[in-house]
Amino acid sequence: MTDPIQLLIDADAIPSSPFGAESRYNGVSLAVYERRTGEPGVVYVRRRFIPPPGRVTVAAVHVVKALDRPDTLAAAYLGDPRLYWRIADANLVVDPHELTDTLGARVVVPRPPGM
Repeated sequence: MTDPIQLLIDADAIPSSPFGAESRYNGVSLAVYERRTGEPGVVYVRRRFIPPPGRVTVAAVHVVKALDRPDTLAAAYLGDPRLYWRIADANLVVDPHELTDTLGARVVVPRPPGM
């Protein structure tokens, strides 16, 4: 039997990813965890791998000052506050607030997307 939802996805009538282009999960596939009890499966996002530091092209190094936040750095350097996760990835931090917690810390800023 043909899956009607898959047909709609294949026809680009339904997006294949629920995540927008600015999302850190854009391009990461979904999977279904099948329960043993026969209940419906649980959809989840597969693991996202962070690129190693050697693969990140550095555009700038920012020295943290008072009132800096991850989203304001992303807005200033990348043109979109929602891209704060790119800066967090480039600095190998899980919690983006670690980027700006310490005054004077040096934060690597990756090249903006599309450059």
